[in-house]
Amino acid sequence: MAILQTSVAGDIDPGPAGSKRPAMTFLGASGTVTGSRFLVSSGSDRLLVDAGLYQGLRELRRLNWAPFPVAPADLDAVVLTHAHLDHTGYLPRLVSDGFAGEAVCTPGTAALTAIVLRDSAHLQEEDARIANQGGWSRHDPALPLYTAADVERTLERLHPVAFGEPWTLGGMDVTLQRAGHILGSAVAVVDVRGERVVFSGDLGRPSHPILRPAARPPAASAMVLESTYGDRRHPPVDAEALADTVRSTVDRGGVVLIPAFAVDRTELVLLELLRLRSAGLIPQVPIFVDSPMALAALDVYRAALSAHSDELDLKRAAPLKDLDRLDVHRIRDAAASEALNRPKGPCIIISASGMATGGRVVHHLLRQLPDARNSVVLTGYQAQGTRGRQLVEGARAVKMHGRYVPVRAEVVAISDFSVHADADELIAWVASAPELPQTVYVVHGEPTASHALADRIQDELGVLAVVPRLGERVLLG
Repeated sequence: MAILQTSVAGDIDPGPAGSKRPAMTFLGASGTVTGSRFLVSSGSDRLLVDAGLYQGLRELRRLNWAPFPVAPADLDAVVLTHAHLDHTGYLPRLVSDGFAGEAVCTPGTAALTAIVLRDSAHLQEEDARIANQGGWSRHDPALPLYTAADVERTLERLHPVAFGEPWTLGGMDVTLQRAGHILGSAVAVVDVRGERVVFSGDLGRPSHPILRPAARPPAASAMVLESTYGDRRHPPVDAEALADTVRSTVDRGGVVLIPAFAVDRTELVLLELLRLRSAGLIPQVPIFVDSPMALAALDVYRAALSAHSDELDLKRAAPLKDLDRLDVHRIRDAAASEALNRPKGPCIIISASGMATGGRVVHHLLRQLPDARNSVVLTGYQAQGTRGRQLVEGARAVKMHGRYVPVRAEVVAISDFSVHADADELIAWVASAPELPQTVYVVHGEPTASHALADRIQDELGVLAVVPRLGERVLLG
């Protein structure tokens, strides 16, 4: 399967400097579900929408190290649609290489981005240290893509803007609208010289358990639309799957390990476990949240509850305010995390990362995967090249820290927690605009998903839909 549709990132031509005709260049998330980066240029103004990190397959991750096609110092500003690493994780590299403009985002995204980027730098520095100690890196020495110091300089560039509040850069106006994906997530509306392009970012589901749904898109000449689930519908909710897995694992004396994305997914998994336990559908075993990043994000959600954020369903999210009383243990230090590898009895451990690519969950997988009493519950999308994807596809062994570990634990994939709109929901969102766009550029999806969604948009809505190549430049209007 072809993933990248151009040879190397260095071949990308962002267009002639100073051209007054507004244009857009696809610098990431083209032919793949990661690394969102889209350049809008007009005259001397250059605006980058999202600065995402490539994740997953090695050939994708290597693109993070390629020279950026535009000198970072020549970028005037960056707009962040939300805090996830595949939309924000390249920003510190841009700052390290000379970007000195503002990074515009919502207040919720600013708060969560600080957590995500600090964790990213820590993991990269730690992975480089471990690789150097173990001697399995191809590079001598192994280096992080950026450091904790780079992140602190990056956070100084964040410029929070409220939903609906216009922000101006030269001849461009940017407005952020609610996307309903995670706290602070936004659709970015960019007006440039009489043309309007709408960037969906990642769209949430209309039925998100605790967030209000995405706002309707405005009329626009062009739309850049994610397609993570562009070739499928989410299955009906299986209300018994998680409860059945917990009960059977506890009955055999095992541990339920749930790799969960630290931002939003941990909150949703935790709320569902509390609901099941309150209803008597799972045993009263301890629940551990073992991820400093997830705990910090949890504090952001709890602060939004206290501030009565209009993004949240306050009633449904209310249990997050009272975790200590509900026998939820927040594990912050490394020693307590290590002790969880020798639990005193059956328990539930929620730990990041959600695709099992890094973080404390890797150490738990090392200990829990070889034991058939245990179970691993995967609750979200697992990108190509990740350990989570290998587990979903039935791998009998996975490689961690330079050695293979047998997979004897039960592996269960549950899609009920997805907060990405599926194909039907994406089509409905596009169709809800007061006027349909002239062109929809379908991005941020594996090739089969992007092409399937583009075909449906053309067939069902009669709108030209294109899956752009990496590095492709198109005129707006």
